[in-house]
Amino acid sequence: MSQEQQAVARARRAFETGRSKPLEHRIRQLQNLQRLFIEREKDISDAVKKDLNKSEVGTQLYETLGLEGEISLAIRKLKEWAAPRPVEKNLLTISDTVYIKPEPLGVVLIIGAWNYPWAVTIQPLVGAIAAGNAAVVKPSEVCVHTAKVMEQLLPLYIDKELYPVVTGGVPETQELLRQRFDHIFYTGNSMVGKLIMEAAAKHLTPVTLELGGKSPCYIDKNCDISIACRRVTWGKYTNCGQTCIAPDYILCEPSIQDRVIEEVKKCIKEFYTDNPKTCPDYGRVINQRHFKRIMTMVEDSTVAEGGDNDESDCYIAPTILRDVKPESKVMQEEIFGPLLPIMPVSGLDQAIKIINKGEKPLALYVFTSDKKVIQRMIDETSSGGLLANDCLVHFSVNALPFGGVGNSGMGCYHGKYSFDQLSHLRGCLIKQLNMEGVNSMRYPPHTAKKLGWARFFILKHVDFGWMGRMALLAVLVVAAAVVLQNYLQ
Repeated sequence: MSQEQQAVARARRAFETGRSKPLEHRIRQLQNLQRLFIEREKDISDAVKKDLNKSEVGTQLYETLGLEGEISLAIRKLKEWAAPRPVEKNLLTISDTVYIKPEPLGVVLIIGAWNYPWAVTIQPLVGAIAAGNAAVVKPSEVCVHTAKVMEQLLPLYIDKELYPVVTGGVPETQELLRQRFDHIFYTGNSMVGKLIMEAAAKHLTPVTLELGGKSPCYIDKNCDISIACRRVTWGKYTNCGQTCIAPDYILCEPSIQDRVIEEVKKCIKEFYTDNPKTCPDYGRVINQRHFKRIMTMVEDSTVAEGGDNDESDCYIAPTILRDVKPESKVMQEEIFGPLLPIMPVSGLDQAIKIINKGEKPLALYVFTSDKKVIQRMIDETSSGGLLANDCLVHFSVNALPFGGVGNSGMGCYHGKYSFDQLSHLRGCLIKQLNMEGVNSMRYPPHTAKKLGWARFFILKHVDFGWMGRMALLAVLVVAAAVVLQNYLQ
């Protein structure tokens, strides 16, 4: 039996003991996980520094701060999320107890990504723990140091049988995917997402796929271009452009292209100094394979700013590309790096056509002071999320579902959405063994009179208060007696 099989089998046995289900256990595990990020902050940031050249403050800001907030929310709201949820009833079930009961799915597989190795791996784990599941955690092997630290630290703080960490590369992931899970949560690219879905289909395992794509950014000529470019520059070059919701390319009218370039150049200098290579807040491309992939994209485009690079250091300077064409190499796939292409368009109509011609993006950005422009983007496009006049920050709002649509993913998470995504929302109806007269309308022989009663009881929806329900119950008792009498005649 392989290590992967053993980890899954142990998690399954641990789940079957039932110890993951009590709310007290879930809260205790979440509290322990929260403690990890406070006590082992240095170990976490040192590993991320080695993998992505993120500063200690940057790691807290973009990795662990959001996780602490997510855990705090889950601890505070868990009893409310896990409680039975009443539903609207029809007259036929007015005296019954009808509700939705969230219950754990079982054993969840979480396959994390390398660009934000803690944030996008542990956030689904928070949801899995809160929902009462066991979870096998597979961090990305691309972040070698972080994966090792995660493997060492998680078992020290949370139940190592219920929540094992499995490290390794493609062979280990493939072996995990051969096992049977009750849900698979994957963050990464659409190509691997298709393989995940194919493997899950063999067991009819549901999946959540958090993918990506080319997230467009339209800048209206009538907006405050200086502020717009400041926010776009931050959103684009954070984590060296390796963010699934980074603005992938800019759409703007030719008349403001030069202004946009100049404003972005100013912000690059302000954020990362004259020499970003020596700036502690500017990251690195994850490895040389991705370095070469990104540099190939520049070949048929005009560099307006940046372009400096050092393969030995996986360094690519913040780069702006101007007058980019739809057929350019940089427009054929998600960039996932520090290149910012600008594609001139005649206006909003053409921008919307270009957006709709491509795959549905994970995020769509629009910068404008005109509410009508924002509304048209909302009404005439489709994307996982839409953000007007800023970048990235919707990811931090736990009350919003985060997820893709179409090629950018399926399913969503964050806050209560994580809990619901990793729960089975079980419909429950509790009826008493009395008032059989009301049920007589459904029993053979079927007649027009019984159908008439059935239409009334099933299709009539009313919302009564407590007194109204008591009065209605009395009416139902009388009606049942009438129906029964008619049935017996």
